[in-house]
Amino acid sequence: MNEIFKQQVWEITKLVPKGRVTSYGAIAKAVGFPNHSRHVGKAMGGCPKDVPAHRVISSSGTLSVPEFQSKLEAEGIIVDNFRVKNFKNLFWNPLTEL
Repeated sequence: MNEIFKQQVWEITKLVPKGRVTSYGAIAKAVGFPNHSRHVGKAMGGCPKDVPAHRVISSSGTLSVPEFQSKLEAEGIIVDNFRVKNFKNLFWNPLTEL
């Protein structure tokens, strides 16, 4: 995975508003690689501290990293059994919201 891809993923992720979530797939589409959601996940591992990785979850609304639950709840997001409640309403789509 190249550095430019990672940088693009991180820049888009920084734009996800507090109290909202997006998916690995949505970020992949936004950076021009629609079938690379796994690469987005890899880029999130080891991302800089100013990248809100906790706001990027699976397209089913499930947390990929259980430790992120407390960070999401601190932003007012309700998480039940590692699933974001009201996922569809909280979903931030970079393709339509940027």
